[in-house]
Amino acid sequence: MIYNLLKLSHVLSILVWVGGMVFAHFFLRSAVAALQPPERLRLMHDVLGRFFKVVLWLSTWAVLSGVWMIGRVAKESVQGGGSFHMPLSWTVMATLGVVMWLIFGHIRFALYKRFSRTVTAAEWPQAAEALASIRLWVTVNMVLGLVTVGVALLV
Repeated sequence: MIYNLLKLSHVLSILVWVGGMVFAHFFLRSAVAALQPPERLRLMHDVLGRFFKVVLWLSTWAVLSGVWMIGRVAKESVQGGGSFHMPLSWTVMATLGVVMWLIFGHIRFALYKRFSRTVTAAEWPQAAEALASIRLWVTVNMVLGLVTVGVALLV
């Protein structure tokens, strides 16, 4: 029962994280395109700030719960007298998950920090450049997230 609840919270964390990236990239971005740069950049700053606070917790939980689930299965295998060999799909998911978590750390603690400074200083061209960098890395993470979900469901 605990394993199932952990797995549910793990999957829901990933759904919110990846779903939020899809929403921001395909829907929010096009909706705010008509706004003038100061309004658009301030809005994106506020939205991303809120989203990144939640994703910081959810992504960390996804990594920790994934490691815990792998460890629990490994422990049960060994305690049952067998050996544990992690399935390829788990290895791919774990690797991509950690890579995504590290990329998110770069987005949140380097790129968003720069974006915040430029929005606060009303340096709109630099803020737009910083937001473009965030968008690029969010796109990379979104693709990795979709591949991870594909591996989880298809392999």
